Amino acid sequence: MIAPKVLLAASGDARLPANRLCWPTQSAMEEDLKAAITDLGVEVERLHPVDEEAGHGFLDSQKRCLEVFRDIDKDAPLIVAESVWQYSHHILAGLIGHRGPILTVANWSGQWPGLVGMLNLNGCLIKAGVTFSTLWGEDFSDEAFRSKLKEWLETGTITHDLSQCKTYTPGTSDSEAAGKELAETFRSNRAIMGVFDEGCMGMYNAIIPDELLFPLGVFKERLSQSALLFAMSEVTDVEADEVFTWLVDRGFQFHFGSDDATELTRQQVIEQCRMYVAACRLGDDFGCDTIGIQYQLGLKDMCAASDLVEGLLNNSERPPVSRPDGSVILEGEPFPHFNEVDECAGLDALLINRVHSKLGQPVETTLHDLRWGDYDQSGTTDEYVWVLEISGAAPPAHHIGGIAGTHGYRQPAMYFPKGGSSCAGVAKPGEIVWSRIFVADGGLKMDIGRGHVVELPEEETKRRLESTTKEWPIMHGVLNGVSRDQMMARHAANHIQVVYASDAASAKECLLARASMAAELGIDVTICGEV
Repeated sequence: MIAPKVLLAASGDARLPANRLCWPTQSAMEEDLKAAITDLGVEVERLHPVDEEAGHGFLDSQKRCLEVFRDIDKDAPLIVAESVWQYSHHILAGLIGHRGPILTVANWSGQWPGLVGMLNLNGCLIKAGVTFSTLWGEDFSDEAFRSKLKEWLETGTITHDLSQCKTYTPGTSDSEAAGKELAETFRSNRAIMGVFDEGCMGMYNAIIPDELLFPLGVFKERLSQSALLFAMSEVTDVEADEVFTWLVDRGFQFHFGSDDATELTRQQVIEQCRMYVAACRLGDDFGCDTIGIQYQLGLKDMCAASDLVEGLLNNSERPPVSRPDGSVILEGEPFPHFNEVDECAGLDALLINRVHSKLGQPVETTLHDLRWGDYDQSGTTDEYVWVLEISGAAPPAHHIGGIAGTHGYRQPAMYFPKGGSSCAGVAKPGEIVWSRIFVADGGLKMDIGRGHVVELPEEETKRRLESTTKEWPIMHGVLNGVSRDQMMARHAANHIQVVYASDAASAKECLLARASMAAELGIDVTICGEV
């Protein structure tokens, strides 16, 4: 064994209600993990006690992390256990200075998104250059889980199967030639990424250093959410009502109630309509090619959530917003939005927009959380089906029924005291290209692969929604040639970018064109799974 004792820590949310709600699940998960470790002959010491007054045992701030990590043995093996969404910067400061072997461990649950929290932490560690191993599982008494745990306890590392990964070598196909040409145009024309308050929910991995963007011809316009709030006040009642009426006339299904504290109300949606108009105008004023609004922090205590705005911005068919001269901003086109101000997704969305426009393919794109996965219990398919589920908004073009198949539910009151509508629906079946841009070894990387969306029976869809967050959009995603464990072992983020193609042949062309474009721009590209 690498040591007779391992240290255990847990990073949590920044919001007290979330930490209190999730603590019993986290506590039970830790007990199961401790049992697995002690059965292998190793003692476990928890680094930080439960705060009985707060009602949880998470590291809930960077300050708390530094207090805890200040006097620990920095050469001791350390496990970070997660059964919840967590803010990675809470613990990152301690892990960056740690010298001993590090293992991140997550449960496997849709309701309790430890795997989402762990994947974000993994992406942050990768960007920061911190060496670590990772492990996950439904049952910590399972032989396969304990075998991998034993491997880490004995060697300080875990080896996972990454045979799905192949370094991309530029070829000479027509698609790749188009991608190379697009890269040259992209670099010379240049682009602006509008960032409404950088950094969100501890996602250090979602911030691209400016010096990595400059060679691509991409520049950040750092905007403020307070500026967005002021711009909302400049939107007239008539303009906000016009956006709302546009949506209702096209069949958007708002689920209204009367209790503003717990239910969706028309006034909340009107406020979101103001934000939609304001975001379009601010982005246009600053010449932005894409914009990102921070999520859950800051504005959540000031106004309704940004989700409806995000979904509409990423759609080609959306309410028109006029400039002072009467011309329409990006008429008939998306105004690409990177949810949760994830700049890696924003850069990816720009590349997708250029490639899919050039090839005449659907341009609507969004990120999703790699939320959870399970085999289909309806018998419709024997493939492994992921629940791809972003926390509030996907473009209606992705949904079965389009705008008329899109639903607006109140965002959970625990996170959003001012409410606001989601932009939710069930993703339509079809071919997709999935990807992730991330930062590693001081440079930009891209993983890209093909997949498809399956249509599952209503009861199976309902099971998956109720196992996760039923107010949010869901995609039943299959990743071609990539198993669950291969994806978990490789993926450097909680987010995955998706875009549709009209058929399998077109999906391959789009993938090769984007891989070629990215490589020409200096991004290291890895093809994952079957092309």
